[in-house]
Amino acid sequence: MFSYKVDEEVSIEILQQHHKEELYELIDSNREHLRKWLLWVDKRKSADDFETIIPIWIRNYADNNGFDAGIRYNGKLVGMIGLHYIDWKNSTTSIGYFLSEDAQGKGIITQAVSSLLKYLFETLKLNRVEIQVAVNNHKSIAIPERLGFVSEGIKRDGQWLYDHYEDIVTYSMLAKEWKY
Repeated sequence: MFSYKVDEEVSIEILQQHHKEELYELIDSNREHLRKWLLWVDKRKSADDFETIIPIWIRNYADNNGFDAGIRYNGKLVGMIGLHYIDWKNSTTSIGYFLSEDAQGKGIITQAVSSLLKYLFETLKLNRVEIQVAVNNHKSIAIPERLGFVSEGIKRDGQWLYDHYEDIVTYSMLAKEWKY
């Protein structure tokens, strides 16, 4: 199964069924923090909720059609990073991520996304990568901005979140803009 060492502290790995309890604990212990931006958080009420999802993640990876992976910091699961559907015809994809509240501020997501970009542009030879973020999610917006993504614009009321709409900003990076 896919596992990638970002540096001495951070690694990315495809989650499997035996990780479901650990993944649920990560989400449950960060529920209030994550639900501000992720609608699906409240739909995960037990580790068993991942029994049908994890095989889909594994199949997507096996089919070379993106993945959802855990982010580990010093061996502890602290978040996830996902490579959404790959549009092979147009050589493009998008990245999504989340991090536990106590793991923020250590550069973990920045390092993980940067390493993933290297994989996407050098190994998969993709041309374009997008990151979409709620305009009020300032910590998440800092990631594409720090890495040199270009802001392409705002999709007004682009995401329904419990009781209101959030505007979504789209960032992109092209292979020719990536600085290794």
